[in-house]
Amino acid sequence: MKRYILTGTPGAGKTAILRCLATLGYATVEEAATAVIADEQACGDAEPWRRPSFIDKIVALQRQRQMQSIITAPLVQFFDRSPVCTHALSTYVGHPISSALSTEIERITREQIYDRRVFFIRNLGFCERTEARRISFEDSLTFERLHEQTYRAFGYQLIDIPAGPLPERVTTIRTVISQHADF
Repeated sequence: MKRYILTGTPGAGKTAILRCLATLGYATVEEAATAVIADEQACGDAEPWRRPSFIDKIVALQRQRQMQSIITAPLVQFFDRSPVCTHALSTYVGHPISSALSTEIERITREQIYDRRVFFIRNLGFCERTEARRISFEDSLTFERLHEQTYRAFGYQLIDIPAGPLPERVTTIRTVISQHADF
């Protein structure tokens, strides 16, 4: 089984790519942070990312979703973000790296959960704000660089997916995985 990560800055088009891949029959797993933010905001917390517990909630949901993905066990799965992204997020928002996050990164590394080739979805030249995404475009570029540094520090190979039309981006990803179909 191959589990590929889609990562990059907020608003780069990861979710659109993930959903397109799903329509093509690939197994996909949605981003956990957005779900945690929505749940917390629904409970009255307008800015849940300000609390260190936010990171552990993301880690728990990521692990739960990754473990559930084993049940279906298709040959190829795509994940919108990973615990490595959560590490970058924790650093970005100024929270210490929690023991839950460290333990989860150790687990995914030891068990080789994700393919070492990560699809790095490049920014589109803008960043639309949403209720969950309140980052400016300029700050998103800083966050993009932090994601690159974090993934490289953990030994992942980044495969650039440049800005462009959605079908071209999806085709690039499909081409890469077909060229590396060693399963």
